[in-house]
Amino acid sequence: MKNILKAKSKYMMVGATMALTLLGSCSKDYLEEVTFGEVSPSEMTKAENVEKAIISAYSVLNGQIDGASNAYNSPASNWSFGDVVSDDCYKGGGGTGDQNQIHQMELYNTSPTTYDVQRKWMALYEGVKRTNEAMKLLNASEDFDASLKIQRTAELRFLRGHYYFELKKIYNQIPYIDETAETVSDYARSNTEFTSDQLWGKIEDDFQAAYDVLPNTQEQVGRPTKLAAMAYLAKTYLFQDKWQQAYDATTLVMAGNYGLMDDFQSVFLPENDNGKEVIFAVQYSVNDGQSSNYNGSIGDRLTAPGGPYYSQYGFHRPSQNLVNAFKTNANGLPVEDNVDVADTDFVDPRLDITVGRPGIPYKDLNILYEDTWARDLATYGPFGPKKRILSANSPYHVTVWPYVDALNYYIIRYAEVLLWRAEAAVELGNLEEARGLVNQIRERAANSQYVQTLDGATDAANYNIGTYNTTWTDAADARDKVRMETRLELAMEGHRFFNLVRWGVAKEVIDDYLSVEKTRRSHLTNAAFTAGKNEYWPIPQEYIDSVDDGLVTQNNGY
Repeated sequence: MKNILKAKSKYMMVGATMALTLLGSCSKDYLEEVTFGEVSPSEMTKAENVEKAIISAYSVLNGQIDGASNAYNSPASNWSFGDVVSDDCYKGGGGTGDQNQIHQMELYNTSPTTYDVQRKWMALYEGVKRTNEAMKLLNASEDFDASLKIQRTAELRFLRGHYYFELKKIYNQIPYIDETAETVSDYARSNTEFTSDQLWGKIEDDFQAAYDVLPNTQEQVGRPTKLAAMAYLAKTYLFQDKWQQAYDATTLVMAGNYGLMDDFQSVFLPENDNGKEVIFAVQYSVNDGQSSNYNGSIGDRLTAPGGPYYSQYGFHRPSQNLVNAFKTNANGLPVEDNVDVADTDFVDPRLDITVGRPGIPYKDLNILYEDTWARDLATYGPFGPKKRILSANSPYHVTVWPYVDALNYYIIRYAEVLLWRAEAAVELGNLEEARGLVNQIRERAANSQYVQTLDGATDAANYNIGTYNTTWTDAADARDKVRMETRLELAMEGHRFFNLVRWGVAKEVIDDYLSVEKTRRSHLTNAAFTAGKNEYWPIPQEYIDSVDDGLVTQNNGY
């Protein structure tokens, strides 16, 4: 729970000036040696300085790796890497020329020199580097408490697992460097040294090692727990279609103290963002003394929706296809016809918690969202982000540049674990268990507070959500229903594209999406998804150029 802004999890602050000074930041050639700045090498293994090194490993979780404000090019939320390139949203902003490299990503015209591709790689490998260096310092420290050393090592294994998981799902075939690296040349590694299975195995090993040691609870929010490691291990299994292992891992997580919050909208409030539904999150803070509020949601600062209360950067704009996905029938079940929602249609109540729609009240601002809020309405349509946008009335929202807030980014929340379990249950033939799990998610949505009209007299739209009351007997149909529920529950949270890829349906879904969406949005006219290429991003050219000729193999198609 957040109690006061300035006290929120200070050990995790991305500002952490001394920690950053301790380890330095990553240079553009990706191979910069660790610099020690104000702390002499002889002091590095003192316990207090080792802790600062560990803080530094945490501090890049949000994608901010230097003193610039462009973490939006390497966002922890993956809004550009996971949503813009999916059927859930458009880039947005001031037209196709505004952050044009993200527009090219949206068209599947990414190249090895695309800035965001390079920036994301650099941020994640900076996390790897800091984690490895902190491990070495921790191992070398003679005055660090022995039992705490074991726990901190487990935390670092968890962090390294996270950074490599992100690298694997984005770039697929990646160089792997561990704490044995000593020199610059140790970081100039081939990306084909290990097979895909071997890379997954190393990620699994880190999460398993973390699970074996981490405590059940942590005194300081933001540090991973035992079950957070098991949840991440479950996700790692899921990405490999290891269904029984994923099922077994979720069994352990579900037996813990996590659970669904009663109200869907309340999940996305800073007051609750270390609550029972959040398993692991990037910790954000504002008004804590850090320059330019860089401890806030700096990677998402371009997603402000405009209007009278917010800046009009206007990125991360929900697609018409996503809005239509929330349409329901008389029984409150998904329609899936991709026909534009009309005022008289039934809709899932999560729609107006997730998306800003014209004529629907926006947060607690006593105002209706209007299409004029939408920057470049002609290009990107009328809808705006809402789920992870804080009310402008919130003390956790900064109303001046850089317009950030203190709502954490949830890397894993409990609703995801239930949906992973449902996926695994379908693949293992437990269709009725999967139905029950999906119904838990839908029941929570049904019992949540619906968006009301401004006078509070009635629901703001025709909300209708029901549960699946007929026995599931067909595996393919059950699989589709679980995937649909995953889309609705996690919309605009940066997961959609990666799920399409791991399900093996990216080409099919995106082609269907583009065939209709191009008739709605002309900026997508030249978009074309190439199977066998666009499932992953290219290895950055800057990395290829910085290592020996022939050491790095570019991903297919680039």
